[in-house]
Amino acid sequence: MEQGFIRSEPPDDNWSEAVRLGFDPAEIARDVLIEVHLRTHASTSNHSMRGKYRSAVYVGDAAQGKAARDALGRLQAGFDRPLVTRVLSLAEFRASEERFQNYHEKRAGGPFCTRYIDPKLHMLQAAFAPHLR
Repeated sequence: MEQGFIRSEPPDDNWSEAVRLGFDPAEIARDVLIEVHLRTHASTSNHSMRGKYRSAVYVGDAAQGKAARDALGRLQAGFDRPLVTRVLSLAEFRASEERFQNYHEKRAGGPFCTRYIDPKLHMLQAAFAPHLR
């Protein structure tokens, strides 16, 4: 897993914060990973910061795009409002500066972590317990 910034093709070619990860579908399903993504941000809100904090799943080819769109369609039933999350082609990724890597690990107990990150982690641990080791 890498945290950093990502961009797609125009008009979505401005950099947006992102996490890039690889996964083994024999270990965890794409739908589960996409649902985790949807549950960790305002995936049904077109708020004013969508340029910097885009709600998207980035893909490398048409087959991945279809799989992601199909997953979003299946997962929509679990949300009260329409998802704004889009499927976009991955044009470029760059890692965050080292000082921002592993933010929660480096700043555990700090105000941002206790107010924003810890509640999300607790929610994810409860909701996705069967997928954790």
